[in-house]
Amino acid sequence: MSKVHLVIPDPHAHPDHHNKRAIWLGNLINDIKPDVVINIGDTADMPSLSSYDKGTKGFIGRNYKADVNAAVDFEDRLWGTVKKQKKRLPYRVKLHGNHEHRIAKAINSSPELEGAISFDDLQESSYYDTVVPYVGNTPGVIELDGIHYAHFFVSGVMGRPIGGEHPAYSLLTKEFVSCTCGHIHVMDFAERTTVGGKKIYGCVAGVFQDYDATWAGECNKLWWRGVVVKRGVENGAYDPEFISMARLKKEYG
Repeated sequence: MSKVHLVIPDPHAHPDHHNKRAIWLGNLINDIKPDVVINIGDTADMPSLSSYDKGTKGFIGRNYKADVNAAVDFEDRLWGTVKKQKKRLPYRVKLHGNHEHRIAKAINSSPELEGAISFDDLQESSYYDTVVPYVGNTPGVIELDGIHYAHFFVSGVMGRPIGGEHPAYSLLTKEFVSCTCGHIHVMDFAERTTVGGKKIYGCVAGVFQDYDATWAGECNKLWWRGVVVKRGVENGAYDPEFISMARLKKEYG
C-alpha cells in the first residue's frame, strides 16, 4: 500500500525569531494526514555553539538555554497543533543535522561540558518515534518505503556534502537510489530510470525558515522555503508536491 510522506527541511528555530510557521505546518498535517513525517534536521539553530563566529562581536550575548528553548517551542507548536485533533499521529522521524551536532562537537572540544549540555535537552523523544543521530562526523541515514533520507549525503572519503550546480542529479549519480536531503537550503529535483524501468528520485528539500539569516547575506535569495509532500510513496517512487512558505502562510497564517 502506498503512503504519504511529508518532509520538513531545516526549520532553524532561533531565539531571535518566532515559530508561527510551526503552527501553520501543524494545520497542514491535520488536513493532509500524512502517514510519515520526516524532519530532515537542523530544527535547532544553536547559534550559541557556532564555531564559525566564536570570538566575534556577533557572538556576544548568545545563550545555550535560549537556543534549546527555541527548538522545543517549535516542536511544541507543531505537534501541539496536531495533537489537538486527537487523531492517530503519523509516524514521526527526526534526523540530526549539523546544527544539532554542534552539541556533540562542543562536548568533544570541551569535555567539561559533558553533563551540562546534552541532546536530551532537545526532548526529541517526546515528539518523534525515531531519532537518527550522526554516525561519527556524518549524518545518519534512514530508509523509509524505499526512499533514503539524511540531512545530507556524503561524497568521497572526506565525507563532504553532495552539492554542486545540480545537487538532486548528483545525489542520483552517487547514491543510485531514491534519496532526499536538506542542508543546502535550495530546492532541486531529478528523476532517472534504471535499465529495469524503476524510477528513482533525487530531492533537495529547501529550508523551512521564514526569516533571513544574517550570516547568509545574498544567499538568502537562493533559498526555497517550504515543505515537500510525497504522495503515492511505494518502493522509492512518488508524486512530489512542493508547498511554499508563502502558500502555507496564506492558507493557515
